[in-house]
Amino acid sequence: QVQLVESGGGLVQAGGSLRLSCAFSGRTFSTYAMGWFRQAPGKEREFVAAISWLSTTLYAGSVKGRFTISRDNAKNTVFLQMNSLKPEDTAVYSCAASGGNMRNDGSFYPYWGQGTQVTVSS
Repeated sequence: QVQLVESGGGLVQAGGSLRLSCAFSGRTFSTYAMGWFRQAPGKEREFVAAISWLSTTLYAGSVKGRFTISRDNAKNTVFLQMNSLKPEDTAVYSCAASGGNMRNDGSFYPYWGQGTQVTVSS
């Protein structure tokens, strides 16, 4: 069974940076597509970024140019580097894993972590 554990969230001022990590265990990480999603209070979950097992990437328009997703197959970890953070980036960020193709739709990801809170103050 795949297990995902996020870390790296916290409180940061607008314009600052954070790096989220998601540790993967239970299966062969290098064969899984990974995604980051976020959910703000009172809002629907939304796609942030995804990376295929070949390290092809996909970003939501709202974060493109500011966020970077990457993976380290030797460490079974996916990262989300978040720069130029804005108050509207405040949310719980969750990573997800899929044995299929990289997608921006959370319904295609069967495995999810518990999430990590990111709060950006103005």
